[in-house]
Amino acid sequence: MYKMKDWYILPMVLLGLMFCSQQVTAQQTVPSRYDVIWHTQSQHAGDAMPCGGGDIGLNVWVEQGDLLFYVSRSGTFDENNAMLKLGRVRIKLSSGPISSSGFKQQLQLQQGCISIEDDQHHIDIWVDVFKPVIHVDVKSAAPEKVTATFESWRYNDHLITDGKEARTNSYKRLQSFPVTTYKDEIRFQGNDVLFCHRNRSDVRDVFSYTVHKEGMDSVKDRMYDPLHNNTFGGIMHGDHMIPAGIDSGTYATTAFKGWSLQSKKPVRQQHLVIGLEVAQANTMQQWQDSLSRTMQAAAEDIAGARRRTAAWWTAFWDRSYIYIDSKDAAAVAVGRNYQLFRYMLGCNAYSKWPTKFNGGLFTFDPQYVSEQYNFSPDFRLWGGGTMTAQNQRLVYFPYLKNGDVDMMQAQFDFYLRIKRNAELRSEVYWHHPGACFTEQIENFGLPNVTEYEPKRPAGADPGVEYNAWLEYQWETVFEFCLMMLEVNSYTGYINEERLAFIESCLTFYDEHYRLLARKRGVKELNEKGQYILFPTSSAETFKMAYNSTTVIAALKVITTRLLELPAYSDDTLRRKKISLIQQRIPPLAFTSFDGHTTIAPALAWERVQNSEAPQLYPVYPWGLYGVGKPDMDIACNTWEYDPHVVKYRSHIGWRQYNIFAARLGLREPAAELTRLKLANGPHRFPAFWGPGFDWTPDHNWGGAGMIGLQEMLLQTDGKKLYLLPAWPADWNASFKLHAPSNTIVEGKVVNGRPVSIKVTPASRKDDLIIL
Repeated sequence: MYKMKDWYILPMVLLGLMFCSQQVTAQQTVPSRYDVIWHTQSQHAGDAMPCGGGDIGLNVWVEQGDLLFYVSRSGTFDENNAMLKLGRVRIKLSSGPISSSGFKQQLQLQQGCISIEDDQHHIDIWVDVFKPVIHVDVKSAAPEKVTATFESWRYNDHLITDGKEARTNSYKRLQSFPVTTYKDEIRFQGNDVLFCHRNRSDVRDVFSYTVHKEGMDSVKDRMYDPLHNNTFGGIMHGDHMIPAGIDSGTYATTAFKGWSLQSKKPVRQQHLVIGLEVAQANTMQQWQDSLSRTMQAAAEDIAGARRRTAAWWTAFWDRSYIYIDSKDAAAVAVGRNYQLFRYMLGCNAYSKWPTKFNGGLFTFDPQYVSEQYNFSPDFRLWGGGTMTAQNQRLVYFPYLKNGDVDMMQAQFDFYLRIKRNAELRSEVYWHHPGACFTEQIENFGLPNVTEYEPKRPAGADPGVEYNAWLEYQWETVFEFCLMMLEVNSYTGYINEERLAFIESCLTFYDEHYRLLARKRGVKELNEKGQYILFPTSSAETFKMAYNSTTVIAALKVITTRLLELPAYSDDTLRRKKISLIQQRIPPLAFTSFDGHTTIAPALAWERVQNSEAPQLYPVYPWGLYGVGKPDMDIACNTWEYDPHVVKYRSHIGWRQYNIFAARLGLREPAAELTRLKLANGPHRFPAFWGPGFDWTPDHNWGGAGMIGLQEMLLQTDGKKLYLLPAWPADWNASFKLHAPSNTIVEGKVVNGRPVSIKVTPASRKDDLIIL
């Protein structure tokens, strides 16, 4: 049986010795120790290396002497709400293929770029963090011509005829009408290549289809629509390069055409620029004018842009890190892959749209994930514009301890944009206020139309997804409410728009479950004046639940956290409303196994549908149980004795057992599950995990790994800072993590002991408890 290790407060003499005024040495904070270096070329796109910045992602590889990279950018949602790649670029040299002699491809984390070289060439690829521009610099020992080809598989309309392929968009399955991926406009424009996809206004897109099938036509004109006129693409330009023709070919199983630019004459240096634009432009001219301004700005100060981008990445790496040294090679891989995954997240730092859990910006030809998916590079399972909140939350929680709260804005804005659409659902279906967010939600705030199931029996509640996994699962939004409140806790910042959002989510539960109770009987509350939370769902697993543990834990924590804010002390009406909701929340349910009291997933339920462990959600994310908190034995019993929890314990995909173990202070299982979670993935780049339950690269797999490792090092509870609550003694580490109240904790762990610990501000040092 796993037991929580003894934990204690170190004697003050030793504690004093651990603190010093010096920073951790520069060598320890340089991420270049984790640079990925390859000395052989790749076999295919599945062996690519990620590169990016701002909100652009590239998959870069060298294959048979050609340099190739896919181009992705956030927000590229087509008429079907698939998230399309922008294209592929291939670079050839007139002297012949890039040689295997002296070959080296290196992801340089400190600068956020990739360098490629052989005996005669050096190529740098980097993305401007502050402008949507990709740069490629080719240097040759002898003059030669460089050919850059923009390759696209969307040169014709593509009718989707395979039901598996339909899963890449929001239809998810074949329909009674044609579902088509419409072609891009690609052409030479002077000496450049212009490529563009503009969502057509003469066809019904999936937004209109969904609104109609879900009975929301009466308010369609009041709804946010991210697909209308969405236009995305860019320009490829090379200094002193001219058009060199159009060719065609097949990569993997997908046919393509290529538009080539070539150096006018042999040169030793060739610079290539690819500028991108994504916007809901009223006209094509408006879109092109914006793209032209981007290209003009990019040309004005390339050297300055490179310096600013490198400086941003340097600051990014200094903000937070966990470096692990150990005789255990698996532990060393944990530290490296933690940093590599953080790099992947940093590539989408400044997007309008959140990083997608199912591949982010770095998906590639699907046949290299599974041979059953012989589709174009646009393919990913679980859609492009669809968000699964239970998966997505794991991508964004680790940003807090990383100090990357500025990068959480895209995820928050996703919800703030669709808040009104979610409120309209409540008004249309049930005639009460409050925002209702389902699971499998679109980027316009309605349930995915297939998960909603238009072919539902007469009399079915039109606001409920007719789906065995998703029915009545509305509480997942509260984890993003928690993130908003955590940002306030960490930085002191919260705005009124976020508070209004959280209140609307609470209002839905208050209004809706009193309504459901009135429909069933005379009373809207039970005899204790508490909500009758039926039907609910405990994650996707315990269905048709009465008093779901995930719902109750969320309501308890969110209302408590709101009432702690000054805004609710100053506004008595506001405080009264939230206090009333809090008073109506029923208690968590408990059960027992072999005489051991455990947390129950709900008071009662009708069936088990999935394999999650919502019994432990009060441990994480809700923090009602954990190190230093009351009734730890109940939470540990749940880990140890609940047969459902035990049966599905693993590290795969979105499973968060490594986080539960860390939160419970279980050092051995936390370490073992984290070794497995952050071990090398199945592809050449070690942080490309998956597909797990989702797709590759599996970002919620990586996010869960990051959270678990952070929690092994540092946990917080109010003002308390618990250091090393679940850290194995044989993992030496250098670390820098963030905590509430604008606090930074940094230092080293050597042979299980904290060394050179620094707490900023110094006034927070007394809140540190060494376990």
